[in-house]
Amino acid sequence: MRGWWREIAGLVLPVACGGCGRPRTELCPRCREELAGPGPRRVRPVPEPAGLPVVHASAPYADAVRSVLLAHKERGALSLAGPLGSALAGAVEAAAGRCDASGTRPLLLVPVPSSRSSVRARGHDPTRRIALAAAGRLRSRGRAARVIPVLRQRRAVADQSGLGARGRFANLAGALEVVAGGARLMQGGRVVLVDDLMTTGASLTEAARALSAVHLPFIRARSEGTAENGTPERAFVRAAAAVVACSPSSFEINRN
Repeated sequence: MRGWWREIAGLVLPVACGGCGRPRTELCPRCREELAGPGPRRVRPVPEPAGLPVVHASAPYADAVRSVLLAHKERGALSLAGPLGSALAGAVEAAAGRCDASGTRPLLLVPVPSSRSSVRARGHDPTRRIALAAAGRLRSRGRAARVIPVLRQRRAVADQSGLGARGRFANLAGALEVVAGGARLMQGGRVVLVDDLMTTGASLTEAARALSAVHLPFIRARSEGTAENGTPERAFVRAAAAVVACSPSSFEINRN
């Protein structure tokens, strides 16, 4: 219900820029430009955890970008999902392009799941909302894309905000799993893990581990369309990753 009330309130109450507070605009041109950042780039946290997929981000997590993400996530500025989704869409294309240069396979955006308690407290799932906006933007550019929420938490986890890097990894280790039937949904597409923010990389590392534990069945076909020996083969799901923002230092390490 909180999500509905926030959307209704956004139609009737005065708005202010989610980045700088400028009145009568949800996002001013200057903050919109800052959210676009220097363009999608590969980023690496320091230290880079083993098992972290290749991650692309659109903007450093600072100043207006930080304010916009917090306004959407914590203060219910749901209209900001659109510009945040646009930023994420660019990072998704950059991440997918490394392994699918032809662009023929549909992009399958897999959101890192929020805990049920966080969703209840906020009244919405910010990562999933941004992912849906990103998929819509990708489709408007002519790229097949959809969101498939195939990850779920298999056990309770603590709030990550109060934990250091080591605590975050311990908190999330083994916490995620793929839902029943998830492998079927991932067939034939380019899987990209998505999140709003990367700090230590713990969430994306655990999400990638959960996906890599799943076998993706397929039949290797000959050119005439018949299966070779009729023998099913299986491959592990391998995902790239994309986020709206990450620590500025994660960008800086890639400059040289």
